[in-house]
Amino acid sequence: MIEKAQIMDEKAIDRALIRIAHEIVEKNKGVQNMALIGIKRRGVPLAKRIANEIYKIENAKMNVGVLDITLYRDDLSLLHEQPVLNSTSVDFDITNKIIILVDDVLYTGRTVRAALDAIMDLGRPKAIQLAILIDRGHRELPIRADYVGKNVPTSRNEVISVNLEEVDSVNKVVINEL
Repeated sequence: MIEKAQIMDEKAIDRALIRIAHEIVEKNKGVQNMALIGIKRRGVPLAKRIANEIYKIENAKMNVGVLDITLYRDDLSLLHEQPVLNSTSVDFDITNKIIILVDDVLYTGRTVRAALDAIMDLGRPKAIQLAILIDRGHRELPIRADYVGKNVPTSRNEVISVNLEEVDSVNKVVINEL
């Protein structure tokens, strides 16, 4: 893959997450009865960063869970003969809570569909809202994010790479070309 363009640097990512945190607080009139769940891999550090920003706004500590959707994917047999299982870690009750599901890139919607199935196996939340750093379009399922850091129209031969300090030792978002 060839790096075509950098579309967000560290400051732009921070600004987007601060805005998303404010939008979550505003839309829900506070953060009572709410929790964040990050989709492994890069959704987890994004959820933790949003929780930190919400703490600065509301002075309220948010529960943050980790969701592994490996076994819920509809392309599981295409990925690996033996899937590599990570771990889901949601050590709080989600029943009747507003869950903010967090991921890095929204593309076809299949990852979010798998995450919704995984969440429903954990309990019955009051509502599930979706926070995404990058929405690149090309949906195959009727899924829409409630909170979007940046809309980036792409072609199908482009790939958005979100790099985060916690995983990649750098904070940036780039468009790569296949």
